[in-house]
Amino acid sequence: MEEKILSPISFIEVLNRSLTGPAASEREFDYKVGTKLRELVKKYDIKYDPENPIPSDDSLADDVFKAAVEFYADVGAYCMDTERRITFTEEEIKEGIKNAPHATLFGEGNEAKIFSTRKPESKDPPWCHVGAGISVSSEELLMKLVEAFASIPETDSISVPTLMEVDGVPIRTPPLEVYGSIRMIALAHEAMKRAGRPGLPILNLVSTAASQIAGIAATAPQFGIKPTDGWLVDAFPDLKIYNDVLTKAAYLLNWGANIGACFTPLIGGYSGGPEGTAIMSVAYSINGVMVLKSRYQLYYVSNIINGSSSSRDALWTLSVSAQAISRNIKVPIIHLSYQAADSATEMLFYEMAAAMLACVASGISVESNHPSKAAITDHIIPMESEFYCKVAHAVTGMKRSEANELVKTLLSKYEKDLSNPPKGKKYQECYDVKTGKPKEEYLKFYKSMVKKIADLGIPIE
Repeated sequence: MEEKILSPISFIEVLNRSLTGPAASEREFDYKVGTKLRELVKKYDIKYDPENPIPSDDSLADDVFKAAVEFYADVGAYCMDTERRITFTEEEIKEGIKNAPHATLFGEGNEAKIFSTRKPESKDPPWCHVGAGISVSSEELLMKLVEAFASIPETDSISVPTLMEVDGVPIRTPPLEVYGSIRMIALAHEAMKRAGRPGLPILNLVSTAASQIAGIAATAPQFGIKPTDGWLVDAFPDLKIYNDVLTKAAYLLNWGANIGACFTPLIGGYSGGPEGTAIMSVAYSINGVMVLKSRYQLYYVSNIINGSSSSRDALWTLSVSAQAISRNIKVPIIHLSYQAADSATEMLFYEMAAAMLACVASGISVESNHPSKAAITDHIIPMESEFYCKVAHAVTGMKRSEANELVKTLLSKYEKDLSNPPKGKKYQECYDVKTGKPKEEYLKFYKSMVKKIADLGIPIE
């Protein structure tokens, strides 16, 4: 039998399918998502095992991948504006995955580096995307944070915090977002120069721009953006997309920019429990390849009940989906974990360590910590980001079975407090804002936590 040759699915064809695909109301699409996921969880006998938050079962990961391909071929993505499903055949999906980029160049000069895929238990260190889109109260603080992030030796790319105001005016409308975004980019580049690493790539463009039009406007090269940076383009729960997002993608693709598909699988939403959400996570990754034409991806599994990525079921979902993606889709991918605990708390360090073990052992790369679910202005501490990176490198090459036992120990220390996490401190309470150096009290606390983590068996210095 003659093999059928498939032509690549262009972005123009994606846009065409957003206009001509099967019609459905949003409610009908949501129903189809939930029904199909339940069917596939049963068909592939995918079972959540709370005793093993980091499974070592390759067949489980591969079954989740197979289920995701079948799910995405049947359901597709939903364009909210046209009320059409964007669908692909299984053959088109498999061809798209085969041709997906397995490595992407980011950064310039001494900081130019290839972001490559990993596999479970890989001895290759993960890509460390350092920083957070957490809001900050001043331009001075943004610069201090970015300079500190860039000074961490393990940093491969930067996530720039979000400005809340520009020249004293709160950023609440797209025109102000344009001004704020341009200012944010300029400040970040100056801070990286001060750290001696001007070529580091920014991979969360553009965090200050909530609207797509502002993000596009601030992306013009004259404002300092480089082709070796990265732009996040979102798909929304569950597998929904808007025309303004597709517009942003069209602009970036025509510019030759690096698109990062960004998605948030929610345990407890239409995808159901951890089993269905693991399938959904992989389907999102496929969507990033097929619809958004991404060159890297960033996702964060969250539990809809407590909003964090640190619960036992969220860690299992993260681990299984990461293994499925790293073994089968093989795209450069980062996981961003939302911690329940605030900055400068003991619980935060246990949550951070658990996230690193789950990500690194399961074959994906990492973004540094997001305390208090990234919800509190100025609550981000550079030394905690450094801790994140050091743990990520320390556990590189660790067997999933060993990581699993360590995560169970860590869960025993914080799991009971996820619904009522401790309050911590903001940057200004832990650091001298003028010098950008940690205060003695915080430094003492940090060293004590490094020792506690090391005593658990995590080889961090």
